[in-house]
Amino acid sequence: MAGRPRGYGAAEEPRVPTGGVRWIPTKGQHVAGLGGTSTGEIDAPIDEVWATLTAIDTIVEWQDGIVGSEPLERNAEGEPVLVKITADVKVKELSVITRFSRQAPTKLTWKVEKGDVKKLDGSWTLEDLGGGRTKATYEIEVDPGRMLAMLVRGPVEEKIRQRLVSTRPAELAARVAKERG
Repeated sequence: MAGRPRGYGAAEEPRVPTGGVRWIPTKGQHVAGLGGTSTGEIDAPIDEVWATLTAIDTIVEWQDGIVGSEPLERNAEGEPVLVKITADVKVKELSVITRFSRQAPTKLTWKVEKGDVKKLDGSWTLEDLGGGRTKATYEIEVDPGRMLAMLVRGPVEEKIRQRLVSTRPAELAARVAKERG
């Protein structure tokens, strides 16, 4: 299938990376720009996955490419809601001011309010599968803007897409597993 990253063809079996995640290829997984969707199943109850996911100030420890996370504003519960995030995207280090909103324990969304990209909106959606398992779906839409888009072409574009989309559920699963001991 032309234009799709390797491993996402409809006739292929889901890949099984380490970290307790089983990839479930979904329709529309590869979209224009640097966005996309990635889904995996995590061997942990939804509440544990939610706790890891919403500890925004620790994402530098488990999300590849994130090199800084500085909470600028917190809600009444002390959770970060406005965060300066710095990411290394291979061709440049980018900073964005991102607003997070939560619908516990199933949905975490974010939207960039200002920064080095034109658009960066995304979400995590969690689904309780029972038996101590959770389905995690990561979605992101990125418009890098005209100047950055000129730098992000060909193989670099695919590497950035993999970093932004493909590995996120496996990274989350590995972090949850580490926290569980």
